[in-house]
Amino acid sequence: MSDSWLDRIPSRERQRLREKFRLSEAEYEKLREKVKGPEAMEREMRRNELLAELRFAMETEPKVAEALKAQVQEDVQREGLESVLRIEKVPAGLAVSLEKGLFALSVEADKKTNEDQLVVVPEGNIALALPLTLRFSNQYLGQFKRAA
Repeated sequence: MSDSWLDRIPSRERQRLREKFRLSEAEYEKLREKVKGPEAMEREMRRNELLAELRFAMETEPKVAEALKAQVQEDVQREGLESVLRIEKVPAGLAVSLEKGLFALSVEADKKTNEDQLVVVPEGNIALALPLTLRFSNQYLGQFKRAA
């Protein structure tokens, strides 16, 4: 005997509730794109684990942080600030200080995607975290993985 609350409401109201919770095809496709498979989840877990190890190494071993900072500074001078950082335009004063090496590196969550990533934090402005491009971030993670 199933006496749910849906059985006690009029059929017009039941139909209205069904339609309210039904997804359109576009919404359903958008929802399907967000679902990750086991391989993607495994890759993401490995990347997050490596980022956590890198963050721990940077905090406990100053040599690791200094070496990574030197590598980023070298890449900034060789490739340019816009190709290393994932921002369109860097303010002039900030660009000069970043090119001089007045920054620190950290691992923080992206405000939009909530995924951990390597960021450059300018000295004197710790609230501003500039994310590295995916190319350079993966390159530095690969170097750290081989060194570990």
